[in-house]
Amino acid sequence: MILDAYHRRVFGEKELCEILYVNPDESLSNYNLIDNQLYSDAIKKNFSSIELIDALPNIDIDVDSWHKQNQVTWHMPDNYKNLDVAEWVLSKCNNDEEVQRCGQELLEYAERDMLDMLCYLKYLVDIMTKNSIVWGVGRGSSVSSFVLYKIGVHRINSLYYDLDFNEFMR
Repeated sequence: MILDAYHRRVFGEKELCEILYVNPDESLSNYNLIDNQLYSDAIKKNFSSIELIDALPNIDIDVDSWHKQNQVTWHMPDNYKNLDVAEWVLSKCNNDEEVQRCGQELLEYAERDMLDMLCYLKYLVDIMTKNSIVWGVGRGSSVSSFVLYKIGVHRINSLYYDLDFNEFMR
């Protein structure tokens, strides 16, 4: 997979040929090319009736600002956007040890301005559960987060296994 600096999916010539090989009727206008000018020039030169592919629109802000701007855009219902996720997670705790661990982690998430992400993950887990969609049991450093365990993102109890949450937040 090829991504541009703004993490938009772009396709090379070889990938488009493979797509057309599998489905000759595929509309190429659905794809972004690494260099659409080469493609457009070839179409014009050969007087082909194949549709042209538009260039990706220019983004007039720097990459870091673009990512920061998009990190606050979470497509989820308002009841999840407005969820007090910290209160919800703490209400799922069964003892003081769990409350302490969740409290510490939630402070870290808040400090990094990641509470909206937790709301989205709660929404995602609920949607997958409702629709009987299977997802992984957990892998990598995310399993060290007890909050993610409480939300249901993974099934690894980091308290039980004494996993250090800082491994996830590096």
